Amino acid sequence: MILDWISAAPVILVAALVVFVPGLVSLAAAGMRGLALVGFAPVMTTAVASLAAVALSLLGIDWSVWSFAAVVALVSVAAWLVGRLLPLGGQQRRATRTANRWLMPTALAIGVVIGIWRLASYVSDPSAISQTNDAVFHLNALRFIQESGSASSLDVNSFIGGSGFYPAAWHALASVIVMATGASIPLAVNALSVVIAALVWPVGLAWFARVATGSTAIASYTAILSGALQLFPLLLLQWGVLYPNALSVALIPASVALVLVLPSWSSAERPWRSALQGVLFVAIATSALVFAQPASVLIFGLLCMIWFSWWMLTRTTVPLAIRLVSIVAGWIVLAGVWFVFSGSTSGSHWPPFRGKFDVWLDILFNGQLRIPFAWGVSVLMLIGLVVALLRTRWRWIAVAWAAISALYVLAATFGIAIVRDGILGAWYADPYRIAALAPIIVIPLAAMGFDAIVRVVTARGRAKGSGADEARTKTSVLAVTIISVLTVVLVLVRPVSMPDYVLDRFEPQPRYEESAVSYLSMDERELLETLPNFVEDGATVISNPSTGSGFGYMLSGLDVYPRTWAPPTTAHWQELASGLRDAASDPAICEALVTFGNPEYVLDFGLGEAYSGRYEMPGMTDFAGQDGFELVTQIGDASLWRITACSY
Repeated sequence: MILDWISAAPVILVAALVVFVPGLVSLAAAGMRGLALVGFAPVMTTAVASLAAVALSLLGIDWSVWSFAAVVALVSVAAWLVGRLLPLGGQQRRATRTANRWLMPTALAIGVVIGIWRLASYVSDPSAISQTNDAVFHLNALRFIQESGSASSLDVNSFIGGSGFYPAAWHALASVIVMATGASIPLAVNALSVVIAALVWPVGLAWFARVATGSTAIASYTAILSGALQLFPLLLLQWGVLYPNALSVALIPASVALVLVLPSWSSAERPWRSALQGVLFVAIATSALVFAQPASVLIFGLLCMIWFSWWMLTRTTVPLAIRLVSIVAGWIVLAGVWFVFSGSTSGSHWPPFRGKFDVWLDILFNGQLRIPFAWGVSVLMLIGLVVALLRTRWRWIAVAWAAISALYVLAATFGIAIVRDGILGAWYADPYRIAALAPIIVIPLAAMGFDAIVRVVTARGRAKGSGADEARTKTSVLAVTIISVLTVVLVLVRPVSMPDYVLDRFEPQPRYEESAVSYLSMDERELLETLPNFVEDGATVISNPSTGSGFGYMLSGLDVYPRTWAPPTTAHWQELASGLRDAASDPAICEALVTFGNPEYVLDFGLGEAYSGRYEMPGMTDFAGQDGFELVTQIGDASLWRITACSY
């Protein structure tokens, strides 16, 4: 496994460059520096890539590495001009006053290594394919982008017959990685997952923790602990698989940190300049989140409003009436946006599943979805909660934890329609998506708790003899060592399996493992990858996507239908699902085939599965001995058949 990941390192490096460099260049041109520059860079890149994909499509320009690079160059020039007109203040000076300059880079390096190990040990093979329903859509979408030359959020959905807006920021970034490296789609996807989980997430979370607490030490502990919980980033790369959600959640901490730091960058002499800067940066963060996954905008808004309410209440120089009006107006706007976003989805797809008592244990000990309790992180988090409540400046962080925890409580226990559709509808009331939000606050709280312990334990030592700087350095070294060892103990073991709360069981094997019984077996993958050797260009291959054949379009580049995990719900498809194998004796089957483009071939990967989002189709298997079908090739139990029963 290790050698496989080492060989994949160049692709991962390119993925990191794709995600960070566009944002670094443009933000540096605007004058941003330090941890803010690195933390906000992926947000900027995501916004630029998403908007560029839409604009290029509307202009009739193909999406490619070079067209994206050209847009980045133009944006960087524009950012330089904006930086001259609206220079940033405050943040550069803040960066130069940080003691123990080694602390943050070291902590980030440790957090990155731990994050890479946790994800790599679960995925195992860097070219593995997620054995999940949603992976079929996302990976096929990348093939579509390659062929169509458009990564626009207005176009991506069209390859399955959809229309309208679909958040395609993740797809735009992943497609650039594929085109820049020539790597296979699965390898490029896993490389991007590593970058999101082990780079974007710890850097953004560390910046958020430093801005929220004002402590570089707490931010450093946050970076080290960033991968300690299964809830994120690992969970969203197991369940679904929810690549866009993983990107959007990873961007939330840096987006919130940007809002929190704006007052320190503002200028009392030119308030209009500060206002314009704020509007511009918030627009960038909002754009990135909307195009990544719109539901994340609600959490971004929720956390910002909790902080803003506290911040306004402490501005005693501002008249109370103005403060109250500002706070109320902000919450009204958020409520309106929340209502619109929740109403724009198909509503709740998930029932409540947890008891009123159990759900509180879940959030106190981070055992959401029946994941085994995270005792170490949870104890630190509870200490951090106490510390936050005792310090006025940090009290809003405790409120933020309560707010995000409340969303999980609602998802897990409340069956009222207005709650599941009106409040949780943006996440389809899916407890997996909602549980993954907890680490945004839990990890910084745990870091605060650990920092409190370090301060208490070392207080006496500082009083004995050593100079302040020497004592501070010794304390930092000891603290980083301890928290690193703790995190290693928590993480550097094979991650626990993902629970399925619906069936009350744990997954029998990791979602990226290919075997004879997996969604896409090794024989099936091999056959799909070799399809171009047996099927002519322009021909259509039909299949039951519940057997893994839905990956056919991505792996072969041929028209393997359906191109997503969900089969059509039409009467014609039902005829094929139940009776395609009888095409020679049933004329209605050939008539049904015409409605799906006159397919010349059919894949037989077995009966399928009777499982959530999966379907058994007896008419699309057991073609041996049936009139009207001719065997083309076979690998193990997977086979390709030519349909000869119908003359189109």
